[in-house]
Amino acid sequence: MIRSLYDWTLRQAEHPRALWVLAFVAFIESSVFPIPPDVLMIPMILARPNRAWLIAGVALVASVLGGMLGYVIGAFFYDTLGQPILQALGKDDAMAAFNTRFNDLGFWPVLIAGVTPFPYKVITIMSGWTGLPLGLFIVTSIIARGLRFFIVAALLWKFGAPIRDFIEKRLGLLFTLFVIMLVAGFYGVRFL
Repeated sequence: MIRSLYDWTLRQAEHPRALWVLAFVAFIESSVFPIPPDVLMIPMILARPNRAWLIAGVALVASVLGGMLGYVIGAFFYDTLGQPILQALGKDDAMAAFNTRFNDLGFWPVLIAGVTPFPYKVITIMSGWTGLPLGLFIVTSIIARGLRFFIVAALLWKFGAPIRDFIEKRLGLLFTLFVIMLVAGFYGVRFL
């Protein structure tokens, strides 16, 4: 099922209304859909590099709005919607264990999920469920998703098709390493 969703999403990059499809996918990916918007962004930017910033901007706005839907699901509909979504993703046990520390971590969980391969939808729902301040959630989502989508757009705009393999296979790891170094740096400054 996931493979057929992935293939359908990839085919939409050639659709005449691909920008609207991207907005839809970025929106629902932030709360329920398993395929990231990058799957659409990459072929769209390669086909029209002059629209790279527009494509990244649409993905950013739609993703943050979709993240707000995830926040609402967590805040008001966790028992009926949020928990079944997280169970389907295999994340419900982790949710209960992580809840006690989530808000103490502030913006870090949202930043980490927004730029790394960790499912952003889990954090959007969790943010609403734990009562993370909405303003903090929105600002951090804008920063995190903006970094992710605009770095992908910049790499594709600058290097074109040759960078595609790197983005698809290694950029998530690079973002993860960056976040680890960033957290370690803040930890070092704070406690050393």
